[in-house]
Amino acid sequence: MTSCGLESVKSEKKGNICTLGLMITSAAIGGTLQYGYNLAIMNAPTVYIQQFVNQTFQKRWDIQLQVYQITLIWTLIVSVFSLGGLTGALLAGPMSIHFGRKKTMLLNNVFLMCSALLALTSREAESFEMIIISRFLVGINAGVSMNVQPMYFGESAPKHLRGAVSLSSAVFTAFGVVLGQVVGLKEILGGESCWQYLLASHAVPGIIQLLTLPWFPESPRYLLIDRGDKDACLKALQHLRGCEVQREELEEMLAEQAESKCSRAVLPWELFTDRTVRWQLITICVMSSAMQLCGNDSIYFYAFYIFQKAGIADEHIQYVTIVTGTCEFTACILCNLLIEKQGRRQLLIGGYVLMTCWALVFTVALSFQHIVHWMPFLSMVCVFTYILSFGMGPAGVTLTLPAEIFNQAARPAAYMIAGALMWLNLFILGTIFPFIVSGLGQFCFVPFAAVCLLTALFIGLFLPETKGKSLPMITSEFNRLNSCKLEMTRPKYKKAQYQLGEVCRSTAL
Repeated sequence: MTSCGLESVKSEKKGNICTLGLMITSAAIGGTLQYGYNLAIMNAPTVYIQQFVNQTFQKRWDIQLQVYQITLIWTLIVSVFSLGGLTGALLAGPMSIHFGRKKTMLLNNVFLMCSALLALTSREAESFEMIIISRFLVGINAGVSMNVQPMYFGESAPKHLRGAVSLSSAVFTAFGVVLGQVVGLKEILGGESCWQYLLASHAVPGIIQLLTLPWFPESPRYLLIDRGDKDACLKALQHLRGCEVQREELEEMLAEQAESKCSRAVLPWELFTDRTVRWQLITICVMSSAMQLCGNDSIYFYAFYIFQKAGIADEHIQYVTIVTGTCEFTACILCNLLIEKQGRRQLLIGGYVLMTCWALVFTVALSFQHIVHWMPFLSMVCVFTYILSFGMGPAGVTLTLPAEIFNQAARPAAYMIAGALMWLNLFILGTIFPFIVSGLGQFCFVPFAAVCLLTALFIGLFLPETKGKSLPMITSEFNRLNSCKLEMTRPKYKKAQYQLGEVCRSTAL
């Protein structure tokens, strides 16, 4: 090959990676970024919204609310986000099947814009109920995004980059947390006069997505396997890969299309009765539940108390809190760089083992913080390292698993189940965590340590490595646990090979 030809190939590959990167950014900035962002922005205006609720009751009914009543309404405002997320997770499957992955993400912005409008006008309307509805709607948006976006990434990425591309969902979630913490500073939108603008600011990433995502193609796998549109699939692949459409990738997709030719999309409850995917289902149930029950989100809530005990002035804690979000963001980026080298199992096991260790150290630090003067600073270190350990594996790898271990027909249902469990556990943990703290005191993180240790043992015993493997290879490893052997029929294989030959000839492969 001439030097000119080499330069052409290099520039083409660079352009392909650039296209893939822009597609990831466009989808994620209005997708999983919203989850992290809308979790973080609620810390800054807590006092102001509580005052607003109290003033509303005084103006309407001349009632002065008690502290516990204000706290109860505030808890509803915060927790309804999780209920919206649960609703969104249940909607994500049917929407992604009917509309496709890309169009679902675009339509999902309807919930976002309605939420922003309600939040923006709630103060003028003197209605805290509008804030509750706004949080529920943005929760639906986040619930749909957390399911559909990893599905879109997993189906659009080349096999050698599948893990890194899917993990970018977690990177943008962590970036959303940092962004929400920064925007929520008193000097920006976290002040008393503009909290309604802070609650409505999530519309900006949504607008960016609406303007940019239509320029990128639908998931190639969805186009071929669900829609049966071979030409559109090839165009999408060429858009994302350039002219180098790999024969192996097409062969795998056509084989999967032939296998699922006479099958329809699987319903969530059908997965529970299908013995051939029993351990795949157990895996996503355990991993999705552990992602919330490990206590990472709870440690964010506990951070203010830790920093206060360490002697940091209250007015400076908001700046130190940004470091917690930065830790997870940094760890997710490192995980993104390592996932294709280290594999999924190693990152997951390592993350949960480290979290177990730091939870135990955290317990010791909390137990002796009134006796040893430097123990509060050890507690601060535990906050940062616990979050770093979570970001290095569980935060990102968990979202990639349903796309890698389920076929096209079962994937939406698998994401629905995984998403529903994640949001349900987030709601339960957010509700009972104050009681755990009051009941167990300094031992409140011992249950989280137990969850992390048991999850690490489960991964080590039952989860096969998926790095660089095709779906049939991963399925065959799970079949050893499922005690069944699935084989494609010869006619399907012949049909897939014939289709591949036709495609190859038409694209001059």
